[in-house]
Amino acid sequence: MERTITLECLSGAALLPHLDAVAALRIAVFRDWPYLYDGDVAYEREYLDAYAQSADSLVVLARDGDVVIGASTGIPLAADSAEFQAPFLARGIDATTVFYCGESVLLPAWRGRGIGHAFFDAREAHARALGGFAWTAFAAVDRDERDPRRPPNHRGNEAFWSKRGYLRQPGMTMRLHWNETGIGDIDHPLTFWLRPLDEDTGT
Repeated sequence: MERTITLECLSGAALLPHLDAVAALRIAVFRDWPYLYDGDVAYEREYLDAYAQSADSLVVLARDGDVVIGASTGIPLAADSAEFQAPFLARGIDATTVFYCGESVLLPAWRGRGIGHAFFDAREAHARALGGFAWTAFAAVDRDERDPRRPPNHRGNEAFWSKRGYLRQPGMTMRLHWNETGIGDIDHPLTFWLRPLDEDTGT
């Protein structure tokens, strides 16, 4: 990682001054494949408010100098909405034992520099420090490999996630609505990936 890039970890109300920056990053990054998200600032504020309301949440800000170029979020699953918890309850996993890694968003020019690993390291360390969590998890949108909108040179994150020790859980899927570019408000399937928190992946 270059020296100019710094990480700052914030929780709860300390996030409030930075919510607009995180919202702008989410809108910019998720506009691309595979999310194709036509961003909505009002939705972003509502979504991110859950992180500001939870004292145990985490937002990791990545800066190049004074410019925020990336962010990563995490929150105890029990503090998230019912739609996020439902697949775990259906599998018999207690929501209070799961720390949910919401998302990592990083502008393209800064990718490939180890920041993605640093984001996961910070969130997993935060979950360990809080105590009581057996799992870390996140959800990724499901897309058809044959979708004509898929960029020809697109490289997914599956290999990266697997190296981190996460396993995709078929059947643990939720559906979320968002405005998709050129289509409008539709629901999308997202499948969860899980990792035992105490498992050493050697990273």
